[in-house]
Amino acid sequence: MRGFRNLIERQILKAKSEGQLEGLEGEGQPLPDRSGEALVDPGIAAGMKIMAQAGVVPEELRLKAELDEARKLYRDTQDPTARKTAMARIADLEMRYQMARDARKSFLR
Repeated sequence: MRGFRNLIERQILKAKSEGQLEGLEGEGQPLPDRSGEALVDPGIAAGMKIMAQAGVVPEELRLKAELDEARKLYRDTQDPTARKTAMARIADLEMRYQMARDARKSFLR
């Protein structure tokens, strides 16, 4: 363990002397608090980070946002026909959201 630590220290010092640690994003700032990510699988976290940087929203989150919008529309609508249409849309979105959620959960097993 000690040898491994020394190897790491040497690599850091070498990179520092070559200027490889200058101009990095967040340089001079404290490390971000990521204690909430401690229990998240690193592979999942990396995938989510890549998706976020690319501007991609997971299907489950997109459906959840649509579902919230549809529920708000239902609450704000007074016309019985429009409410019935909104209710059908909510049912469809809820089913699709649950399917996406179940697919993600079964994938993570």
